[in-house]
Amino acid sequence: MARIFEYFVVCGLGPEIRTLDGTKGYHGTEYLYLPSLLDQYPPLNHTLYPPPPPQLPTCVLPAGVELFPSGFDSNDPLSYPRSYPIVLTEGDGSKIYVSCITFRDPVCEDIAEAYCIPPNSFADKCICVVSRSPCFRVLREALEEIFALCFSPSGSSKPLWDVIAHIVSNVPLPTPGKERVLFAIDNCLLSVEVPPKDGLPHADISFQPLVQCLDVDNLIKLFTAVLLERRILIRSNKYSLLSLASEAICHLIYPFRWQHVYIPLLFFSGVDYIDAPTPYMMGLHSGVDTSNLGMDGVVIVDLEFNQITTTEEIPPIPEPELSLLRGEILKLLHPNVVGIDLMRANFCGSSDQNLKIINKPWGEDHDLQLRLIFLKFFASILAGYRNFMENNATHVFNTQAFLKKRSRSTNQPSEPMIAQFLDSHGFLDYLESGLGSDENNDNLLDKLQDALGRGQNPLSILPSILAEPEIVTISDPDVGVSGSGAKYTYDRFPSNVRTEEQEEKRKQILAAVNGAIEYSGRQTPSSPSISSLERAAERERMVLDIKVKLQGLWLRLLKLEAGEDPLSSFEYGTILALIESDAEGIGGSGFVECIREHINSGWHGQLTEEQFIAVKELLKTAISRATSRNDVLTIRDALEVSAEMYKKDANNVPDYVQRHLISLSIWEELRFWEGYFDYLVEQSSDKSANYAALVTAQLIVLASHMVACLAGLGLPDNDAWYIIETIAERNNIGYKLLIKLRGLLSHIHQLRINYWGVSSGKPQSLLPPGLSSPRLKDAADENQEPLEASGVGRSWVQSMFSRDTSSRTNSFSRVRKWASDGAAENGNARKQDMSSAGQKKTQTNVRILRGHSGPVTALHCVTRREVWDLVGDREDAGFFISGSTDCTVKIWDPSLRGSELRATLQGHTRTIRAISSDRGKVVSGSDDLSVIVWDKQTTQLLEELKGHDAQVSCVRMLSGERVLTAAHDGTVKMWDVRTDTCVATVGRCSSAVLCMEYDDTSGILAAAGRDAVANIWDIRAGRQMHKLLGHTKWIRSIRMVGDTLITGSDDWTARVWTVSRGTCDAVLACHAGPLLCVEYSASDKGIITGSTDGLLRFWENDEEGIKCVKNVTIHTAPILSINAGEQWLGVGAADNSMSLFQRPQERLGVPNIGSKMSGWQLYRTPQKTNAVVRCVVSDLERKRICSGGRNGVLRLWEATINI
Repeated sequence: MARIFEYFVVCGLGPEIRTLDGTKGYHGTEYLYLPSLLDQYPPLNHTLYPPPPPQLPTCVLPAGVELFPSGFDSNDPLSYPRSYPIVLTEGDGSKIYVSCITFRDPVCEDIAEAYCIPPNSFADKCICVVSRSPCFRVLREALEEIFALCFSPSGSSKPLWDVIAHIVSNVPLPTPGKERVLFAIDNCLLSVEVPPKDGLPHADISFQPLVQCLDVDNLIKLFTAVLLERRILIRSNKYSLLSLASEAICHLIYPFRWQHVYIPLLFFSGVDYIDAPTPYMMGLHSGVDTSNLGMDGVVIVDLEFNQITTTEEIPPIPEPELSLLRGEILKLLHPNVVGIDLMRANFCGSSDQNLKIINKPWGEDHDLQLRLIFLKFFASILAGYRNFMENNATHVFNTQAFLKKRSRSTNQPSEPMIAQFLDSHGFLDYLESGLGSDENNDNLLDKLQDALGRGQNPLSILPSILAEPEIVTISDPDVGVSGSGAKYTYDRFPSNVRTEEQEEKRKQILAAVNGAIEYSGRQTPSSPSISSLERAAERERMVLDIKVKLQGLWLRLLKLEAGEDPLSSFEYGTILALIESDAEGIGGSGFVECIREHINSGWHGQLTEEQFIAVKELLKTAISRATSRNDVLTIRDALEVSAEMYKKDANNVPDYVQRHLISLSIWEELRFWEGYFDYLVEQSSDKSANYAALVTAQLIVLASHMVACLAGLGLPDNDAWYIIETIAERNNIGYKLLIKLRGLLSHIHQLRINYWGVSSGKPQSLLPPGLSSPRLKDAADENQEPLEASGVGRSWVQSMFSRDTSSRTNSFSRVRKWASDGAAENGNARKQDMSSAGQKKTQTNVRILRGHSGPVTALHCVTRREVWDLVGDREDAGFFISGSTDCTVKIWDPSLRGSELRATLQGHTRTIRAISSDRGKVVSGSDDLSVIVWDKQTTQLLEELKGHDAQVSCVRMLSGERVLTAAHDGTVKMWDVRTDTCVATVGRCSSAVLCMEYDDTSGILAAAGRDAVANIWDIRAGRQMHKLLGHTKWIRSIRMVGDTLITGSDDWTARVWTVSRGTCDAVLACHAGPLLCVEYSASDKGIITGSTDGLLRFWENDEEGIKCVKNVTIHTAPILSINAGEQWLGVGAADNSMSLFQRPQERLGVPNIGSKMSGWQLYRTPQKTNAVVRCVVSDLERKRICSGGRNGVLRLWEATINI
């Protein structure tokens, strides 16, 4: 049977003292110190119960431990004990409820002596009970009785820890609605009861503090912010208010649940969490200073002064629901004022439930009425929602149809508050959980809607109590049996009995501290062994904390539906942030360990294609971070986990993760493979085998990771053999075994060719056409001329028996050694490679442009073609225009160094998604459903175009004062700026439009998006020409030049179409991830594609069809932008890396022989900085590339070319 009390825990000043900033030792009473877990029951060595959360001491004493010269003083209110609840959230979303009492307790004598703390000093101590059930009342009552029993002058009849052990071990959690449990603490009788499960969720709290601190309008405003999943920070100078207010508002949004970060009482040192970009609900003591934090977009709720402030507008609840909700709350809170004109007699049989509790003090009836008021609000605002539920692969609710139906019924336009709520995680989670249940028998919202429709009392939906609950009495058989009449009294809270191991550890720590202080003149303040031990303990606590979060996020990532995009999910973003922000690698190693534990627990490794891409990118990030720290253990574990995932699901996974890790540089480092080999030998279970056989067996394991046909990296052949041969020779492997090993690797190499096709290291004539190998792996070195262009390169299989060592030397030059023993060879080879590629290493210019306060979400470059007139080039050619989540549009002039920001355009109320311009105007589209046209010179707002029913995704300025827009409502509209009207809806798609192209000369429009269909319209003729079918997933990129249309999709393919005929001419399928951008090179009649796999592929069309003639791997993150000109090609990726390509043969007058597209050569790339980029644009006329980061910063790279 489940227990109501899981743990009794004591936290306070432990034997290892350090300040909140981590400084060891005692530094006076003016400092605050980190709390430690001092005692617990059940004890830590109890095998049946998991340990309490590692963050518990920090959370129950959020301000830290303060030391005082005196204890409790009846004349000093600050010395009174404090009682308050807290709520902890684990990684899987489950809650832990804790009741705490903090008081001043004497510092232990041995600690005071070791740290030279003044005698008779007191320190904060916290006792708490931990439970999985939200029974706040009984938790508090039980804890207060234990505290009173400890310090009672009459004492207790048995030792205090025996009393604690009895209630923790023996008091069960009652069966909901059927049992009432009675138990006693000494002479005090307590009871606990849980309501039936089919009613409202159990809320053992009073809602009165929330409605007393906030007036009705602010209560509704906070309620709306929670529904719309904003970042919410609750402030108060009382811990209890923070927890109770947070829990109360979470109950008021029932039947929906808060899906994001939830920390009702944030510890003071975690104040930086407020800068998190994702939704959260946190409570912070009002005494903590937040003036140095960026609070943009945060909804700050001040419970002390009844104030709510935010920089982002919270859309109001629409009418008539707002008035009804406000009136019902006022009637409950102030019945005498609301009903002052009503007759007191029960005239006409009035049965208003509120009139029955007019003069009653606030109690459970008021709590129930308040919860029903908000439930009735949901029943009204979501009336008929069940008719719009859909159970298909793409979505579960037809939001647009529901909004249109509501607009017709209320005669009101579309309401932003409802639209945003229907897109929230809480609403989607509610729908998905409802689809999986049996006719929603326990759904009180549906029951209430049905009851209101039949005119029944809302209370009728709640279960009726037909019988009194069964009484279960828990007695302590040891009470009153001893007969000795002994009483146990205490002058401090007693310590539990420690084990010999715990006592010895405590003595060692204090002895080391005492010795360090005594001999501080001759040695450092702390011994190295103790310092190492402390660091290990601290790291272990951090690992546990992050690991719990990662486990929950990982499981939720795997539960995403097929139609959801994991790369844009909250789970993926949070895991990525944990990996990227953790300097000690706990996030990366924890994520790898999380996957391994999941595999060991029986997971079959099955992933959807979208999840596969997300896991691949997370592992690549974890390995990259580990490489920068020389964390070989994490790199090794990630390599093995990637292989284990394939072995678990060889038949279902269409690809394997490990093959995508080849773009990382760590695999070229000989020292890594040597360390991995030593680890394999050390871990080998067959230590008694012949040494040569043991070494050979582990080298085969190494080779399987390097070049295996299915579950390997696909390392370049020369590099792989050189590494294997070097390790074999250093371990004195004989000639015969070396020959066998070479033969085995030769066989593996042939298998890889048969499965994946000819590698990019083969001559150009062997390259397959676009469809022959859907997942061809490219291993070209970006610092040398590609082998497919030069037509050279022998397989190591052909040369491994040759006595000529030149091939081995060349291979070795491409293997970057960890140490400096290969620096000379590596450097010379790189210089030769760069010389052969015609590259020039000149100084580049990178500028940082700051101005946005939120992530940059849209970028546009003003080209010469846009602003050309009869006079010639205008001065604004080359400007960059950016949009952000801060709702502003900014114009940048790169020619003004140091003052690039030329103008800031304000008018939108939500995130900017698209920007375009012409000679005199700038147009922008936003999530606020509007399109705004600005005057580029005066920066005045000219027109606001409203007509879309969802966020605007594309905008395009056309000639003749016209604007073309597309949105997530599936429509493409044309507007006349002069009249501020929508001329026509020129196109309709069945789902959201993500990309659009328009040819102003022919009037041909192409648009595509989430319905995986490319639609072609002839606007001038007013007809749809074609629906191009073929893609199976979202189309994210589109490019139209003349009669040729290219589309890139999430199905990992690009397609080439003929517009006039509406036919598909080719399918380009060599990428290993969604295609985010496609480009057409008009001078070559070739195609360039970029994908989330980080690869840039060049395609050429000849008599034999379209084939890939060149692959570039200099980018390791998704390619976001490709812009091709006549001589130059600009590329930008999500990891803030950029590259500029050119055709040196044509520029120097050398005739182009062979492939035209392979003539593109890397000219220059700037040094990459650590940033996450959302958008990139290129200005090829001035050799500039600009990226917009998630941190709101623009990075402008200007490649000054002197030839």
